[in-house]
Amino acid sequence: MTTILLVDDDIRILELVETHLLQHNYHVVKAMDGSDALTKLKKQPCNLAVIDVMMPFMNGFELTKEIRKKYDIPIILLTAKDQITDKETGYEAGTDDYLVKPFEPKELLFRIKALLRRYAIDEVRDIITVGDLMINVQTYEIIVQQRSMFLPPKEFELLVYLAQHKKQILSREQLIEHVWGMDFSGDERTVDVHIKRLREHFKDLVDNVHIKTIRGVGYMLEEQL
Repeated sequence: MTTILLVDDDIRILELVETHLLQHNYHVVKAMDGSDALTKLKKQPCNLAVIDVMMPFMNGFELTKEIRKKYDIPIILLTAKDQITDKETGYEAGTDDYLVKPFEPKELLFRIKALLRRYAIDEVRDIITVGDLMINVQTYEIIVQQRSMFLPPKEFELLVYLAQHKKQILSREQLIEHVWGMDFSGDERTVDVHIKRLREHFKDLVDNVHIKTIRGVGYMLEEQL
């Protein structure tokens, strides 16, 4: 069940929004200030947060910044102010959406559904599957045969670029430009060294993914289905 963190120092707003969320089969975690919200987030993972801006001790902007330090969840800010400067402050703090009070509960529900869909799509894009390899672009983690492993950053970025362009011939120049950057001062042998290391990492773990050398050009990642 999708869990929504609801933070507001107005008990009437908490109860009103909670009622509508429960009617649509959401699980609700309530908090009346920022400190309580952070404590509850540690104990109960949440899929989305709805936060009032005007609260004592820690306002909604400050709470949004604190949440962003540790959690990658969509955030909707609620406010009685409709000034562009407040919205700018909210977006700079890291909010995904902004809703001005008073609002129709249905509109909040629409926005919640839209944000959950968007984040779900982003999570899928963060995962690249090639053969028996599952590559998590967000966490730099590779899962192969239920085993988790981590590579040095440049090896990982090289693997990601190859996986994103599987079955395409990529020149050494392309790989250097996209992985090391235009200002790279080394030579093309750097690519060869990193390719060799990638092959060594996976040669005994996976047999349906291969990095093929294209003589005189570069490399291509092949997936055998």
